Amino acid sequence: MAAKWLLHLTMVVMLVALVNGDESVKPFVKIVKGKKLCDQGWECKGWSIYCCNDTISDFFQAYQFENLFSKRNSPVAHAVGFWDYRSFITAAALYEPLGFGTAGGKLMGMKEVAAFLGIVGSKTSCGYGVATGGPLSWGLCYNKELSPSKIYCDDYYKLIYPCTPGVSYHGRGALPIYWNYNYGETGEALHVDLLDHPEYIEDNATLAFQAAIWRWMTPRKKLLPSAHDAFVGSWKPTKNDTLAKRVVGFGTAMNVLYGDQVCGKYGNTELMNNMISHYLYYLDLMGVGREEAGAHEVLSCEEQEVFSVPTSLTSSSLRLKVKFCFIIIVHITAQLIVF
Repeated sequence: MAAKWLLHLTMVVMLVALVNGDESVKPFVKIVKGKKLCDQGWECKGWSIYCCNDTISDFFQAYQFENLFSKRNSPVAHAVGFWDYRSFITAAALYEPLGFGTAGGKLMGMKEVAAFLGIVGSKTSCGYGVATGGPLSWGLCYNKELSPSKIYCDDYYKLIYPCTPGVSYHGRGALPIYWNYNYGETGEALHVDLLDHPEYIEDNATLAFQAAIWRWMTPRKKLLPSAHDAFVGSWKPTKNDTLAKRVVGFGTAMNVLYGDQVCGKYGNTELMNNMISHYLYYLDLMGVGREEAGAHEVLSCEEQEVFSVPTSLTSSSLRLKVKFCFIIIVHITAQLIVF
């Protein structure tokens, strides 16, 4: 009986520590081929060079999450009670061994968390110019598109990611997902059936954050960086990138995620500036300071050329074409056998 009580008490203490961000875990360390690898338990599990650094909960705690998204549970918000710190940190823990918030020192980790959440805040905000607390306080106001004008079903992908009858693939999540093929690809990566059940994203905040962080950490196209790589500097600009004014930083991260929707001469400058404003605001609230964000050319993608790679080289389209060809071959083979 005493042993069970002690186990329950330990679990409660760990949960409180998780929510308050004050759990201290001494990393396990080993050397493999001259490299120092670490494991920090629940938050940075698995031997990784990144787990030797500060974890996100070391510098970003529950009260800071509350400061960043102070109006998300206001009565007029549209996702009251959905988003919370525990969901974010649980999802983030899956990607910390890959470098999310752990690549580089503490300052870089804080900047990356502010950058990622800055885009999340911008994409889920219901703030406006005279909103109580200011327009930047209303991130995570939504977890889904409220009045979708269509169901976002593209029949071009019907052999690979067929639309489920009666299902709508409108925007959901922290970095809203649209279209059947994006739900299909994200679901495959997370091992969740989002094609049949896209509503899982609006029902589970941890899954919603996980999908968003996966997108941040994953290149949209082959031969291109992820938003994470573009932000922390593990991506090294080529000569062509330099000519296109693409440099390491927040601007190029936006370019990776949204391309000509917000960047370049055809981009929506207002949307871009809104993301930048959220990022700078969050840097201030986290105690980093907006002066650490970098110069205008680092912050903005207005003058950048959008990334351009032949469609045949995009990772998604390449996988789709391979699957499509396989299905066609199987179909033809079956017809020949019948004949």
